[in-house]
Amino acid sequence: MYATHQRAARFGVFAVAGWCLLNAGCLTPSVHPGVPPAPYVHPANKPVETAFADPRYEQTLPRELQKVSMPEYVIEPPDILRIELLRVAPTANYKVETQDGLFVQITYPAQTEPFAIEALVGPDGQINLGTTFGGVIKVSGMTVPEIRDAIEKQAIAANVKSPKAQVSLLMSRSLSQIRGEYLVRPDGTVGLGTYGGVRLVGQTLTQAKATIEEFLGKKLIAPEVSVDVAAYNSKIFYVIYDGGGRGQQVARLPITGNETVLDAVSQLFGLSPVSSQHHIWLARPTPAANCQELILPVDWIGITRSANTSTNYQLMPGDRIYVKANPLIETDNWMAMILSPVERLLGVTLLGQTTVQALNHPNSVGGSR
Repeated sequence: MYATHQRAARFGVFAVAGWCLLNAGCLTPSVHPGVPPAPYVHPANKPVETAFADPRYEQTLPRELQKVSMPEYVIEPPDILRIELLRVAPTANYKVETQDGLFVQITYPAQTEPFAIEALVGPDGQINLGTTFGGVIKVSGMTVPEIRDAIEKQAIAANVKSPKAQVSLLMSRSLSQIRGEYLVRPDGTVGLGTYGGVRLVGQTLTQAKATIEEFLGKKLIAPEVSVDVAAYNSKIFYVIYDGGGRGQQVARLPITGNETVLDAVSQLFGLSPVSSQHHIWLARPTPAANCQELILPVDWIGITRSANTSTNYQLMPGDRIYVKANPLIETDNWMAMILSPVERLLGVTLLGQTTVQALNHPNSVGGSR
């Protein structure tokens, strides 16, 4: 009975091994360029009217020595923008707050010298005009014209005849807050402090500048801002390492506009120990309505050993570099997964037979004496 089980196990091992080796090539999907039905849009926004199957079309793909500039950057979450308020003037109905700076000048007929101060609005919302003009006065929550009238009234109450006050805003704490780095929220908006949020998703930097200036123009006079990208977080590509039947490792890397296939793999310190050098390709996203694939085979050996740039493609946002596992390692892993339950079952069967024999023939255990 045991010999029968051994012969069956050997036959199963050889049968599975033979089937896996004969079909090892089938584990790799056919690498084909794919022909999208609609004209493929070149990364430089130049439509190509020919199909990818046409050799002339393949020549338009950007490579290591034929790189193209990326299209104008489009803002998306979770980009980080650097926004600075370059020029601004508050509207007439601007209300002074604490930490704002005011310039106050008071003239009156009996004065011997001009009175002018630069005052910072304190935490209590007051500024100090000195004993001549009635001491401290509360100005927070008031507009500049209202502050001017209040100062004149207080000066008259302090026995100053015919005072004329001039007040101007030197510095606004709230205006100075619009300077720094701002995260694009998941809803596509950017928070501008006390001014609220403005929606910038899907806009270029030029459009975002105009949108912010228009938004601030409702509360400020002729605002001018500068907008730049501090962190390019929304444009990424992926490198996928096949584990040979034991899962996959996916790396998500930011794209700066200059990476190639070799650059991408080098950021992950090269190929993994189970990777195949002959089964690597670049998959480029296509519109879902096409139901087609755009897959570009990569000659890894040519890129690394011969500096062949023909398949060292320049990466675009959303690209996937797929590195398949070595077919032999993949076959070994599949055999291990298939045969492991069989080995355990045979091991349990053998243990059961040995136990039964030991119980039926206790004197035979350990050999004859």
